Amino acid sequence: MTGRQNGRPTLEEVAALAGVGRGTVSRVINGSPRVSEQAREAVARAVVELGYVPNQAARALAGSRTDAVALVIPETEARLFSEPYFLDLIRGVSAELAESDKQLLLTLVRTETERRRFEDYLAAQRVDGVLLASVHGDDPLPDRIARLGLPVVMNGRRSEAEPVAYVDSDNIGAGRAAVAHLVGRGRSRIATISGPLDMYVARARLGGYRAGLAEAGFRPDESLVATGDFTEEGGRLAMRELLERAPRLDAVFAASDVMAAGARGVLREAGRRIPEDVALVGVDDSTVARLMDPPLTSVRQPIEEMGRTMTRLLLQKIAEGSEAGHAAGEEWRRVLPTELIVRDSS
Repeated sequence: MTGRQNGRPTLEEVAALAGVGRGTVSRVINGSPRVSEQAREAVARAVVELGYVPNQAARALAGSRTDAVALVIPETEARLFSEPYFLDLIRGVSAELAESDKQLLLTLVRTETERRRFEDYLAAQRVDGVLLASVHGDDPLPDRIARLGLPVVMNGRRSEAEPVAYVDSDNIGAGRAAVAHLVGRGRSRIATISGPLDMYVARARLGGYRAGLAEAGFRPDESLVATGDFTEEGGRLAMRELLERAPRLDAVFAASDVMAAGARGVLREAGRRIPEDVALVGVDDSTVARLMDPPLTSVRQPIEEMGRTMTRLLLQKIAEGSEAGHAAGEEWRRVLPTELIVRDSS
């Protein structure tokens, strides 16, 4: 049939837009190696642009299930292997997948070229679903994957109104708990090092920090706010900036343990004792927090459980078929609680 069925784009329309034959589109979608790279890229672009979704019944008859899911992390290898957060997340995903029949494909997508290449890979139906981590607010990949008809679940979200399924932690609560703890310790000049503000997680933790100050009766002071990038070096740079602007600060809430480690080094270089002169709190409760000197007070995220939960949601989507692939109701959203772990740094 050449006409549209149920208003959905057809194979013929994909072929026309890509400038190739119907058979070429079929071979690309079914992962055939007998297609040129140029044709494969043209078909992948047309599939994404039209939002073409292959007929699920036909795919099932063709035995096109791959029994594989992709975990996509848009970060460098250096950050992946130095950041405890990602290692804990992968551990949770792997543990949950071990109880299923799915294999895990770990993919790093760092450039636009790598993003296009990955989209081509997805358009060829090489995986049954996608898990996404560390997504920035302007990243189009989640929506493009959904338009391909693939089930997708994100770790975190891009905004409060995220349309794609996600598993997150209570990041606003994390900031509020950290500030309440520091106020309870008698601190009054509480600074913060946020993550990059194009990420919802960073904005949420900063919002929690500001809410905590307001609840304690403190006026906002932007000289006590510096932006980092969730790396140790970013924590160092932000801490130097804060000391220049607000030398009398007596506490710092860093939006990650890794940034807190960078901040600690700068505070020591400046002759500030922790916690006597400056109390320090991080987020994640990672191995970094436990191994710091002094051990770091941190807001614990259930990172491994987030990995398990997002994997369970994805497997449920895969099992339920195409309709679940596009679902974005409350049943596809999870926000897990956080917990303040008090140690000697505060």
